[in-house]
Order: sequence, then C-alpha cells, then structure tokens
Amino acid sequence: MLSVNAVLPMFLMMATGYLTRALGVLDREDTPKINRIAFRVFLPCLLFYNIYCSDLSSAVRPRLIAFAVVGVLAVFACAVLAVLQLEPENDRRGVLIQGIFRSNFVIMGLPIAEALVGGEKLGPIAILIAIVVPLFNFLAVVALEVFRGGRPKLGEVVVQILKNPLIVSSVIGIAFLLLRIRLPHAIEQAVSGLGSVATPLQLFLLGAFFRFDGLRRYRRMLTAVTLVKLVVTPAVMLSAAALLGFRGVEFVALIGIFASPTAVNSFTMVQQMGGDSELAGDIVVTTSAFCMLSFFGWILLFKTLAIF
Repeated sequence: MLSVNAVLPMFLMMATGYLTRALGVLDREDTPKINRIAFRVFLPCLLFYNIYCSDLSSAVRPRLIAFAVVGVLAVFACAVLAVLQLEPENDRRGVLIQGIFRSNFVIMGLPIAEALVGGEKLGPIAILIAIVVPLFNFLAVVALEVFRGGRPKLGEVVVQILKNPLIVSSVIGIAFLLLRIRLPHAIEQAVSGLGSVATPLQLFLLGAFFRFDGLRRYRRMLTAVTLVKLVVTPAVMLSAAALLGFRGVEFVALIGIFASPTAVNSFTMVQQMGGDSELAGDIVVTTSAFCMLSFFGWILLFKTLAIF
C-alpha cells in the first residue's frame, strides 16, 4: 500500500494532464510556456523552502553527495561507451546518452521522497538537487555539443548553470540557512504556498506533453533506453547504495536520481542545441510512462528489504 500510495497520485496527476489536452482544454504547444513559469517560479520556491526549513547539520551529507556524483559520472561514462558502439548516427548519439543518464530528479524524485519519508525530511534531497542538477546540465551540454561536431565552451556552460533558477534558489536557501535569516511570517507562507504548486503542476504538464503517435519509428532505441534507464541503472546503483549502507532519506534520494525517467528539459535542450528532437521527446514520453511501474517495483522491493 505504501508503494501504491507513493506512485498512484503521480500517475493520476499525469493522466489528468493527458486527458485535459486530449479533450482540447489545453494545447500541447502551451505546455512549454506554462512549464517555463513552473521552472522559473514554483520549483525555485519549493527548493528554497525545503532548504530554508532544514536542519543544516543533517541536510549536508558528504558521503551521500559523493556517491551521487560518482554514480552519475559512472552512468554517463557507461552510456557514452555503449552508444558509441551501438549507434552510428551522431545526431542521435548525444540524445541517447542524455536519455540514459539524465534523470527527472526534481519533478519525479521530490514527490516520491515526500510520499515515502515526509516533506519535513527533504533537506538533504534539496541540497543534493543543488549539486546534481548542475552536473546533469554540464554533462548534457558536453554530450550534445561533442556529437554535433562542436567543442563545449566551459565559460558559457558555467554561466548557463549559474543562471539556472533551481541553482539560484538553492544557493539562496543555503545562504539563509547558514546566516540564520528568517523571513517574515507572511512572506514565508507565500513562498510555501507557491512551492506547493510546483509538483502537481509539473506532473500535470508532463501528462499534457505526452504524445504516443511517433513511438513506432524509434521502437528499438526506445526499448533499449527505457530498459537501461528504469531497470538496469537503478538495479546496479541502488543495490550498490544498499550494500554501502545508505538507508532512510538518503536511499530515497538515490531512488530519485537513479530510478527516475529522463528529464523533460532534455527535450528542450536538444531542440536548442541540435540533434534528433523527435527521438528526445519520445524518450521522455516512454520513460515517464513506464516509470510508474518501475517506481512501484523498486519501492516495493527495497521497502520489503527494510532499506528505508
């Protein structure tokens, strides 16, 4: 029941978004505009508030951060080696690599964590987001730029990361936490309210973004990416985490990183930087659809093993 209650609300929010678009209430073309608002306003408020309300001594966990960073780099390296061997087209190589290693940590990881451990314990996850999201962005730029024949410019990549609203809000939250700055009650409630909009809105928009009509063309690649993303990667990384003694909120944070579907922003980045954008969108759709089943399986397995 815990596994059902963690996954079913997410599925219902996504299904509501899909039905809303199918009934013509919302156009698929409108979702990027609304998503941009969520990305620049609601999600930053959510991350700031989670960090702001955290206990600094328990929120910063160096061992967890080290495992997450090394794990993401290892998955990225394995994805590069596999794709170079299996895919000859450069415009698809960067897309496939990004589809395998880049997770929808914020949109999928946070609601799963909140359902499993409670919103008051999300401080370590919010800190982790401030580190892992820039790493995802940096590696994605490198992969897409290299396979379109360019050379990534470190300065431009760093500026792009520093301008990311999620990073800015996380840094501000950490500053408030370190300096023990407290907001007036009215502002604190407003930030909390805005942040509470983020998760349901993002899941709703993810459902509205779904389109299944182009999935046959890339069936082989989509099957491979989905299996690696939702089965192989979490099996290896979460088993390693369990053996290394990660438990509770730390393990739940790693579920968000290594078992989540491909990030929605990966599709936008491919559109902007070049590459097979149709394949990128189909990877997001396919992994997001099947993650409901895989999330349920992983949560059920590791909860039964008393890992969290």
